[in-house]
Amino acid sequence: MKSGIHPQYGPATVSCACGETFLTRSTLPVLKVEICSKCHPLFTGRQKLIDPEGRVERFQRKYGRKPLVTGPTPTQG
Repeated sequence: MKSGIHPQYGPATVSCACGETFLTRSTLPVLKVEICSKCHPLFTGRQKLIDPEGRVERFQRKYGRKPLVTGPTPTQG
């Protein structure tokens, strides 16, 4: 490898939005993430709606869609 062109690879602290912190290695000394293995639905088994910055609502306003209404479905007779 050429000397002087590669970033320093060292210990890094990862902080999640849920409060979990752990150590790893990276080119950055501090990493901030929104989801980690302690709060990700795949690992926890709990479903959590993640909608940063209201993207769903902004899409619905932009394209004139009505919000999705959940409730009992009409029965066919």
